[in-house]
Amino acid sequence: MKRNGALFSREGQRKYLTWSEREAFFQAVKKCPDPRKRAFCLTLFYTGCRISEALEITGNRFDVSEGIIVFRTLKRRDKNHYRIVPIPSSLAELLDTVSKGGAKRESLLWGFTRPTGYRLIKHYMQLAAIEGIRACPKGLRHSFAVACISRGVPVTTLQRWMGHARLETTAIYLDLIGEEDRKQAAKIWKTS
Repeated sequence: MKRNGALFSREGQRKYLTWSEREAFFQAVKKCPDPRKRAFCLTLFYTGCRISEALEITGNRFDVSEGIIVFRTLKRRDKNHYRIVPIPSSLAELLDTVSKGGAKRESLLWGFTRPTGYRLIKHYMQLAAIEGIRACPKGLRHSFAVACISRGVPVTTLQRWMGHARLETTAIYLDLIGEEDRKQAAKIWKTS
């Protein structure tokens, strides 16, 4: 089974953002003057959710005091499968601010379409000087998973956060070279 095919194109291009690219995207989004657009971009950045999952968030799908957001997992046969993902307090407070601007907590937060959301992410990728196949919402999803694995989040926890039905799907992120691999390789690079 060719597991890392999901993380690289046929030409060998990465489909995920590196740490420095994630930071560049974050810095670009932080400057966004529109809190609704900023919250949308940061939701994808901090949760690894699919763009369609983010677009259906309502004001009653997150809890500021608990620091969580609830997504309906869209790639499951059970259309009523929900998952909880932790979010930083800064995002929870921003979502709360955005939702109070709406008429009801049951209303959709963003008020824009999938193509608009896609273009928004692409715009901030461009501002962050991120190019290629990874400069898209899916690149944020992959980079979230890579960031989690590289920081020691258990693969079963990541599976739950990503909404994967099968552990094998999440396990593709284990194939990447991480910090521990670099430390081991550095031992053979040293010359006496």
